[in-house]
Amino acid sequence: MKKYALAALPLAMLAAYAQAEDPSTLDRVIVTAPSAQPTRISELPGTAWVVGAEEIQQQAKAGVPLKEALGKLVPGLDIGSEGRSNNDQNLRGRSMLVMIDGVSLNASRSLSRQFDSIDPFNIERIEVLSGASALYGGGASGGIINIITKHGESGPARFTTEIGARSGFMGKDDLDWRIAQSVSGGNDIVAGRLGLAYQQNGAAYGGDSKPIFTDITQTDLQYNRSLDLMGNLDIKLPGRQKLSLMAQYYDSGYDGDRGLYMGKNLIGALPSLNKNKSDPSQLQMRDGFDSDRTPQTKRWMAQFSYFSPDVLGGQDFYLQGSVRQEKVDFFPFPGNTSTKPTVVYFGASQQNTSQQSLKAVLTKDWNKTFSLSYGLEASRENFDANQMLFDLNTALQSGGMQLRQIAQIGRYPNVETTGLSAFAQGKWNLTDKLSLNAGLRQQQMKTSVDDFVAFNQQVYLATGVLKSAAAVPGGNKSYDVTLPNIGVVYKLMPGSQLWANYSEGFDLPDGAKYYGQGNYTAGGQLIQGVSVANSALDGIKTRQIELGWRFNRNNWEIQAAPFYAWSDKALSYDKTTLLIQELSQKVRTYGLEGQVAYNFSEHWRLGGNLLAIKSEQQNANGGWGKQAVTSASPSKTGLFVDWNQGNATLRLQGQKIFDLDDASGNKLNGYATADLLGSYKLPVGTLSFGVQNLFNKTYQTLWSQRAAIYYGSIVTPQTVYYQGRGRTYGLSYSVSY
Repeated sequence: MKKYALAALPLAMLAAYAQAEDPSTLDRVIVTAPSAQPTRISELPGTAWVVGAEEIQQQAKAGVPLKEALGKLVPGLDIGSEGRSNNDQNLRGRSMLVMIDGVSLNASRSLSRQFDSIDPFNIERIEVLSGASALYGGGASGGIINIITKHGESGPARFTTEIGARSGFMGKDDLDWRIAQSVSGGNDIVAGRLGLAYQQNGAAYGGDSKPIFTDITQTDLQYNRSLDLMGNLDIKLPGRQKLSLMAQYYDSGYDGDRGLYMGKNLIGALPSLNKNKSDPSQLQMRDGFDSDRTPQTKRWMAQFSYFSPDVLGGQDFYLQGSVRQEKVDFFPFPGNTSTKPTVVYFGASQQNTSQQSLKAVLTKDWNKTFSLSYGLEASRENFDANQMLFDLNTALQSGGMQLRQIAQIGRYPNVETTGLSAFAQGKWNLTDKLSLNAGLRQQQMKTSVDDFVAFNQQVYLATGVLKSAAAVPGGNKSYDVTLPNIGVVYKLMPGSQLWANYSEGFDLPDGAKYYGQGNYTAGGQLIQGVSVANSALDGIKTRQIELGWRFNRNNWEIQAAPFYAWSDKALSYDKTTLLIQELSQKVRTYGLEGQVAYNFSEHWRLGGNLLAIKSEQQNANGGWGKQAVTSASPSKTGLFVDWNQGNATLRLQGQKIFDLDDASGNKLNGYATADLLGSYKLPVGTLSFGVQNLFNKTYQTLWSQRAAIYYGSIVTPQTVYYQGRGRTYGLSYSVSY
């Protein structure tokens, strides 16, 4: 992977002025940092990766989905789920903050659809930084991933057209196709870009040529259509002021009539409804699926960034604001109440998030000896969720294929989260070779939880078992945390540096999946509830230490860092209710992340990457044991060889995921896959091609193996058996004019 300079605070407007240089000048490729000072990778006290436009397009045009490509290109990032969700995808075994142009896509309700948020056609580059930062808020314990969008340039109108398709040729429905179009241009004052990408997906087949089951847990991208409409506008104002505007509408949802047939009375999936008997052989993909709610990710967001130089005594001023509205629908899922009387239901949730944020930053540089960035950030988020219940008899008779709404109830309590933070980050060049970086974030947060009738009781009310039920009281909880970081960089020689870094991050557990539970009498009276007053959630602080070495000389590119991270608390998941519990048990992750590449010539490049990681959790006796495989990350390694000759390029890449087990005897089976990607420049345009899963490997995805553990007390393991996609061919054509 090419190592570009990483902006410490990549605000949206700065992306418009970042200029990519010759890829061979790795350390000299510069992007504009928020302090208006160039930042080189060699000056950062931490692991940094940047996936450039060329690499993104090489993967995307060959048909590799974004989350899967990142899992192969970023050493510390887990491999993607091959579905809609990135639920099981962590950075160094910890949570990650995912942003678009410096604005968070995370939320208090962890829906894990940050990579179902943008089409690669609209991406300029992706920056990845290990560990937390003083300049960012919660959710970045493992690190930060910032997706930077494409911007327009001054000059006459420019157009880019792209068409593509991929298929495993397993059936007439085994076809994904896409089309994208952009226009950009402007003058010395105003420049803009408008991009539109549309994709239509069909079926997916495994290495054994059998259809892959639809993911009824976190949803997938079979029979899905997506539309990404994004516009950017950059304006130069008098006095070297700059204003950047961005707006996006993204809609990705199910589009078809094929679904998972579960057998009459759901005997293939739901043993509890069939006297604890099941017949998984009844499970199959069929035409005729029709539901009043189907999976979808629908979002619109807008943001602005403003820059003004030389204010308040020679400082640079940056202001960024954003608003985001997101609606997430899940696939219909069978279940039963975890309390008696047992009531079976079939339902699908809708979860809505509304966010607003404002960040102000001042920066100053004193003769390139000392620089300081400091500022304030405010944010507000509102979350609500409902559950659509379907007519049970119709669902049972149709095997889960015909789903008609009979009621809508609350799924989780409404939660409002507000935050106000002050931060400062400084850099001091002690000598020509030694620099010190240090920062501090003072973060205040408040969660407000509404009163909520427990979900089981709402099911009873909707089905007539209860006439009334009391609500679990809501309440407010405040958090005030101090998050320092400090790091040093020592330049051993030109092109080689050592660094050491300590950072602290903060995660606020998912309150929606915690509050609002309760014990009730048969008549619906509340005995005891999980509320803010009697059992408030604590935040989880993660501390991380890393040592690292970078080397970029004599055709070698090396970056490696051992790391050690530890947290003061842990989360567990109830397999019956799918809700969370907070445990006063420490968690630690440690390992090695790195990549090495060697340029044999201007035509050949060989390399590999590695994440060797171990995750442990403190037990009740104070000892350490393996963390649950539902939370831990497996080790992985990758190899690649690149070839280019004139107008032609080829890349062969392989990925190996290692086995992972835990103290409870659960195990994730690893697997290995390989891809072949290539392109050829025609007299007009470029033809790109790819073969994913080159050797047609048959394997069960990591998410499927985890889903069998998560949902094992509700449905049969075969219901959530999702194969990896078999050998798949991709072909696309793009032209700029």
